[in-house]
Amino acid sequence: MKIGLAQTRFPKSASEGLDTVKQMIHQTSHDHCDLICFPESIIPGLRGVGYKVDEYNHSFQISALEKICSLAKQTKTAIIIPMEWQDELGFHIVAFVINNNGEILGYQTKNQIAPDEDFFGYVPGDGRYIFEINNVKFGIVICHEGFRYPETVRWAAMRGASIVFHPQYTGHVDNSEFFNQAMVCRSLENDIYFASVNYALENQKSTSSLISPSGERLIVGQQNTQELLVYDIDTKLATRLLAKRFKPDLLS
Repeated sequence: MKIGLAQTRFPKSASEGLDTVKQMIHQTSHDHCDLICFPESIIPGLRGVGYKVDEYNHSFQISALEKICSLAKQTKTAIIIPMEWQDELGFHIVAFVINNNGEILGYQTKNQIAPDEDFFGYVPGDGRYIFEINNVKFGIVICHEGFRYPETVRWAAMRGASIVFHPQYTGHVDNSEFFNQAMVCRSLENDIYFASVNYALENQKSTSSLISPSGERLIVGQQNTQELLVYDIDTKLATRLLAKRFKPDLLS
C-alpha cells in the first residue's frame, strides 16, 4: 500500500486549508498513492497554537468535505482528512476517512483532549474505530492521544490494524526527543507501522515520520518544509505479535 503523508503549512484560513488539501491530493495522485493523510485539523486549522483560526462554520465544513469526496473519486485516492466538526454530541476534532470512490467510511474523534484544548469547548468522542482501504486495516489516533495514551494505538493493533495514522501538531518544544521516540515506541510495542503527520513549522524539532514495525524511521520530514512524504509499505511486516500477546484481563 503506497501512502502519502502531507506535511503542510499551517493554513491562514479555512479556505486556504482546503486549497492546500486539493493541491496535495493532486500531487498524491501523480505519485500513484493509494491513501493520503493530513495534519490535525487542517480545515480550518488547529486552535490555541499561536495562529489566527477562522470561526467555526459548519456550512463551510460540509462543503469542503463534499469537495474532498469528489476529488477522492476523481483521483481514485483514499483520504484521511482531519477537521473540526459539530455533531449532535458537540464540537469535536475528528479525522474523516474517505475511500477512493468518494464514499465516507466514517470518522475518528479525538477522545483524549489535551488540557490546553479545554478552553475551546471541544467535546471528546467516546468510540474508537478500525477502517479498511485496499484490504489494509488501520486505526487513527489524533496528536495528544498517540503521544501520551499508548492504549489508543494498541487498541487498533489488537483489532487487526497494520498501520496507525497520527494526525498531529507539534511546534517548537524543548523535549523534542520525547515526541520522536514516542512514535518509535508506538510501532515497536505493537509491531505495526506508525505514520505521524505534522505541519511544516518554523523552529520545529519534531516532524512527520513513518516508523516501521521494527522501529526504523523510514521517512522523516524536513523542518519548516511543505512536502509530500511517500512510501510503499509492506503490510506483511506488521505482524502485530506483541499486540496479539497482550493480556488485558490482567488489568481488571
